Amino acid sequence: MIRRIDLRGANGDGSAVDYRSLVPRAATDVESTLEAVRPICADVEHRGLSAVKELTARFDGVELDDVRVPEAALDAALRTLDPQVRAALEESISRARAVHAGQRRTDTTVSPVPGGTVTERWVPVERVGLYVPGGRAVYPSSVVMNVVPAQEAGVGSLAVTSPPQRDARGLPHPTILAACALLGVTEVYAVGGAQAVAMFAYGVRGDDGTWACPPADLVTGPGNVYVAAAKRLLKGRIGIDAEAGPTEIAVLADSGADPAHVAADLISQAEHDPLAASVLVTDSPALADAVDTELTRQVAATKHVERVRTALGGAQSASIVVDDLDQGLAVVDAYAAEHLEIQTADAAAVAARVRNAGAVFVGPYAPVSLGDYVAGSNHVLPTGGSARHTAGLSVQSFLRGVHIVEYDEQALRTAAPHVRALADAEDLPAHGDAVGVRFGTGDEERRG
Repeated sequence: MIRRIDLRGANGDGSAVDYRSLVPRAATDVESTLEAVRPICADVEHRGLSAVKELTARFDGVELDDVRVPEAALDAALRTLDPQVRAALEESISRARAVHAGQRRTDTTVSPVPGGTVTERWVPVERVGLYVPGGRAVYPSSVVMNVVPAQEAGVGSLAVTSPPQRDARGLPHPTILAACALLGVTEVYAVGGAQAVAMFAYGVRGDDGTWACPPADLVTGPGNVYVAAAKRLLKGRIGIDAEAGPTEIAVLADSGADPAHVAADLISQAEHDPLAASVLVTDSPALADAVDTELTRQVAATKHVERVRTALGGAQSASIVVDDLDQGLAVVDAYAAEHLEIQTADAAAVAARVRNAGAVFVGPYAPVSLGDYVAGSNHVLPTGGSARHTAGLSVQSFLRGVHIVEYDEQALRTAAPHVRALADAEDLPAHGDAVGVRFGTGDEERRG
C-alpha cells in the first residue's frame, strides 16, 4: 500500500547526501496553474462584482444575488449548531486564543549612542482577507486558525470567505458560518477559488459604486492549487502567508513506537486529499513492516477508503528506512514536513534537534489531529518543503515592524563623518550633503 525507500548505507562513503532529492513529494505544479488563474484574476480586476458572480456560477454551480453572507444566516447557523460541535469549537477558540495571546510582540527601543534611539514598533495590518476551504471536507477549524491570530494581533478589519455550497442555498457550509459567528466575525463572503483571492486583492464594487468587498492588504489561509496560484500571481499587490499545497505528515519513529498509532496518524492526513503525503522515517525495518500490516487493517475500516489508498499509494508517500536516528533527523530536516511527529525514545530531546518543520508533535500522546483542532497551536502551516524558510500562521503574520528613528543634534553631529564616508564610498554624495547641510558643511565645503 505504501512504498518502501531504503536509505541505509547512503552515507557509507562519507559524502554528503542530497536527501531533498530522495524524499517523496506530491506532483503539484503551481507554476503551470498560473496561466489558468491569470484571466480569472484579470476579469475580477476589470469587471469586479459581475465577474465574481459569473465565475462563481461557472465553477461552483451557484447563482449569487449577493456575495456577502447576511448576518441573519450567521446567527441562524450558530443557533442550529450541534451542541457538541459548538463546545468543541469554543474549546478550540479558547486554547488558540491563550497560545496566540502570548505571541504578541512588544515595542522595543534601543539607544545605540547618547541622544539617538531606534524603536521597533509593531503595527497590525489594516485589513485582511481570510480564506477557508470548502471542498472535500468542511473546515470550521480553519476559521479559528485564521481569525484568532488576526484578532490577537489587533487587525481592525477582517473578512472571511469560503466557497458557496449548492446544498446550503448558495452559502458556505453552516458550520463555517457558525464558527464565524462564535468569533464575532460578521463580514463573510460566499466566494471561493482564485476569484476569492482576486476579490480581496482588487476589491469589488456594487452597482451603486460602493464597495461590495473592500480590498485587503493581506490574504491568508489554505486552499487548492488555484488558490495557491492566485496568491503567487497577486503577491505584491497583497501580502500572503504562504502558497499552501497538499497536506503532509512525517513520522520519525524508532522500534519502541506503537505501529497502530503510527498507521492511524498516517491515515489521518491521507484522508484529506488523494495528493496528501504520509511519510514514515524509521531505523527499524520491523516497525516499518508492522506499520504496513496496520495500514492494511485500518485503511479497510476507514470512511474515505479510496481517497486514503490513493494518497498512501502515491509517489508523495513512503516508508523510509534509515541507519539510525541521526540519519533520520537529516532526512526529516530535508523533507521539512508541514507536520512532524517524533515517536522515539527521549522524544523531547530528539525534537529539540529538529530544524525544519511547520509544527513538531512530541511523543505518543501528541498526534497531528490534536494540533488540527484543540492543541492551541496553529494548523495553517508551510507545505512542500517551505518549512525550511517559512513559518506557520501566527500573530506575527499580521504584524509589521516599523523602525522609528530619533536623533538629537549632537547625536547626528557625531554620526556625520561616518555618513559622509559611506556616502562617498557608494558615490552618493547627496546623502552626505543631507547631513552636512544641517551643520553648515554641505557640498561646497566637502569639495573644498
